[in-house]
Amino acid sequence: MNQFKVLYKDGKARAGRLKTAHGEIETPNFNPVGTQATVKALGPRELNEIGVQIILANTYHLMLRPGAGLIESFGGLHKFMDWDKPIMTDSGGFQVFSLGIALEHGNSKVVRSVTSGEIVEGDLKARPRLNKIAEEGVTFQSHLDGAKHVLTPEKSIKIQHQLGADLIVAFDDHESVKHTHQQMLESLKLTERWGLRSLAEHQKRIGANLFHLEGEYVSTPSLLYGVVHGGTHQDLRTRSAKFTDKYFEAIAVGGIYGTHQQLCQILEWVAEQLSEEKPRHLLGIGEVEDLFNGIERGMDFFDCVAPTRRARNGSIYVSPTSSHYSSKKQYQDHHFAVNIKSSKFTRDKKPLDLSCGCYVCKNFSRAYLRHLYAANEILYHQLASYHNVFFITNLVKEIRQAIKEQKFKKLKSQWLKD
Repeated sequence: MNQFKVLYKDGKARAGRLKTAHGEIETPNFNPVGTQATVKALGPRELNEIGVQIILANTYHLMLRPGAGLIESFGGLHKFMDWDKPIMTDSGGFQVFSLGIALEHGNSKVVRSVTSGEIVEGDLKARPRLNKIAEEGVTFQSHLDGAKHVLTPEKSIKIQHQLGADLIVAFDDHESVKHTHQQMLESLKLTERWGLRSLAEHQKRIGANLFHLEGEYVSTPSLLYGVVHGGTHQDLRTRSAKFTDKYFEAIAVGGIYGTHQQLCQILEWVAEQLSEEKPRHLLGIGEVEDLFNGIERGMDFFDCVAPTRRARNGSIYVSPTSSHYSSKKQYQDHHFAVNIKSSKFTRDKKPLDLSCGCYVCKNFSRAYLRHLYAANEILYHQLASYHNVFFITNLVKEIRQAIKEQKFKKLKSQWLKD
């Protein structure tokens, strides 16, 4: 029994449902990131109030602290953090990238602009790498205490099973934006080999067990995602998408995305190769523009730290009907947000967003949030994070409804400049 089903389509945009052992998830869906078994500044009660259906936790961080064995002894991540809805875990591959080639080359998965093939904005300061990649896996130094660890495809899958996640990800290598085509190809081949080893370990661990869900049987307690890589090269992305679709029941798109325009092109290449009935997750992406563009090209799931990270830094999401900006272009150029640190909010009695129905906007003023930020009060982080996570969660809910009503393009045009 396939756990995922597409129920509605509007162009390539899809609205569907994914069944898991901890409940159903409506798609498209945004997964707030709970790196350390918590979404920063928000507890399970707040997440439930907001309407969050699934969170994403981090294999790398949880294996280091408090340890997968300890979490398993509590009955898994759901019981450990008192979250009774679905959980997805990543493989640790991106964190390995961050400790290795990303440090050495000084780059991340998205750059702001590229001219004549050269990165002109988005580069970071290069530093010595803290990992070593071999066929067996990755040896790395912990960012906590410098201790050496080894992470292999088998160990990544074992940890994710110990955590008890509903959706898990195959261990992958991560290319660099500064890699040559040949270097990206070699990285991709390693991801393919690691993917097959991850799949074998997953199958070994689930065995022949059957799990009962609402009168139906599913063959696995967790769904394993293979990861599509290949940078901004069409031939590599096409190869990787075909390979991943052949061997895995669920598809995650990762690796280097380039600019936002290149990301759209990558998703078009990839989607052409994927089976219609399989769920698709765009890893590490969740800004407003990217949500619309990804959903328009057939993506179902997204995760990103942006809502909570923005909140901590004073960036508050606002809707297109906000009076802050005189044009849609100006609104989009400001990344769909306002800076609560601005002095213009000192005496502002209005809510953060006039169109938002969240707890924060119903009860608190912009002036109060600005005061809390300036005073470095912990409550600021909770309230700002609540609003931002609610904002993105509610936006994706609106998109789901628009797809059902064949109004996706109309909704997109209301949010994005023509």
